[in-house]
Amino acid sequence: MSLLSVEQIDARHGLLQAVRQVSLDVADGETLAIVGANGAGKTTLLRTIAGAHRPSGGRIVFAGADITDQPAFRRVRAGIALVPEGRRLFPELTVEENLRVASAAGRRGRWDVEAVLEAFPLLRPLRGKRAASLSGGQQQATAIGRALMTNPRLLLLDEVSLGLAPVVVEEVYASLARLVAEGTTIVLVEQDLARAMGAATRVVCMLEGRLVLEGSAGELSREQVTEAYFGLGRGRA
Repeated sequence: MSLLSVEQIDARHGLLQAVRQVSLDVADGETLAIVGANGAGKTTLLRTIAGAHRPSGGRIVFAGADITDQPAFRRVRAGIALVPEGRRLFPELTVEENLRVASAAGRRGRWDVEAVLEAFPLLRPLRGKRAASLSGGQQQATAIGRALMTNPRLLLLDEVSLGLAPVVVEEVYASLARLVAEGTTIVLVEQDLARAMGAATRVVCMLEGRLVLEGSAGELSREQVTEAYFGLGRGRA
């Protein structure tokens, strides 16, 4: 049984339909990358799964339960955590305080402050620094760590590498590789095709709100994904 099933989901922003009849499954322990150009509907889909955006149609099933109408805080308690685009930390709180805030709404599990600092060693010397004083990469690591503090079964990551220097992206993805190795289930929205295909077990591509390509990251070619990304070819692997 899939950990997450998205069934014929529609989502709108007013009159604009951002997600159109999207269906996908995510298995326990899988890393799924969702790629596509700006405006393809990736972020809206992720926010809809997390409960931050209400769907206009379809159904979302998580761990066998229909969560379509559940608010975001109940989804966090069920085991879904979202790292939003732009990080959205509490700027005046320290790194450690940002982490501890999340633990109050989470579930019991292995993730505590010490475990997060082990997964993201760049944060250890920064635990007492205010989030506002951190670099973009440090903020991203803190945001991912904050999500982990809820002890999620499913981690949703929106645009991990956006706006970060290449060397910082390397550090963040090295930490993500450790999470993947531990069996963390991840859905990753990413515009960097090479990063997405290197980190994921499976890749789906969105175009104008629809899924237009889906397949194993090891079997899809970069050319296939690029064609789907720009709407030059449609199909499923």
